[in-house]
Amino acid sequence: MTGSLTLVALVAVMFGAGIYVMLERSLTRVLIGFLLVGNAVNLLIYVMSGAPGLAPVLYDGVDPDEISDPLPQVFMLTAIVINLGITAFMLALIYRSWWLARLGDRGDLVDDDRDERESGEGAADVARSSRLDDTAILEILDQSDEEYEERASGASARSDRTDRTDRTDRGGGRR
Repeated sequence: MTGSLTLVALVAVMFGAGIYVMLERSLTRVLIGFLLVGNAVNLLIYVMSGAPGLAPVLYDGVDPDEISDPLPQVFMLTAIVINLGITAFMLALIYRSWWLARLGDRGDLVDDDRDERESGEGAADVARSSRLDDTAILEILDQSDEEYEERASGASARSDRTDRTDRTDRGGGRR
């Protein structure tokens, strides 16, 4: 038995075991089966890539037939990235399923009720603080209006005095 035939047998066993485990009802076993099939695909691409050769760089004195094909390596990297993405998605599904199973009959409503309660309490706090802010602003405006009226009445009295003195200085006032 050669090395390639051993790898082909390993790929067949991994595919078989992965598909068998994926047919179970448990999401964890489905994930394990998916990982087995993904790794079997990577080994299959490696086996199908052929004999190793020189690096895929052309320079003087290199026969193009001795260069290894870089395409299977690219396929393997792509398969690894896709496998990683689907594994992360499956882990998120498994976690969400575990979380919902742990809640039991309450289901997914526990977080919603708590959020509504918290948002209701928060809205009451905001309403109270906005009322306090409104009264504080009104008090400040009332005080500034009083100061403005005092300044305005003082300024008008001063302007009356300056008008009278201007008229007397110019000789326009009554004598």
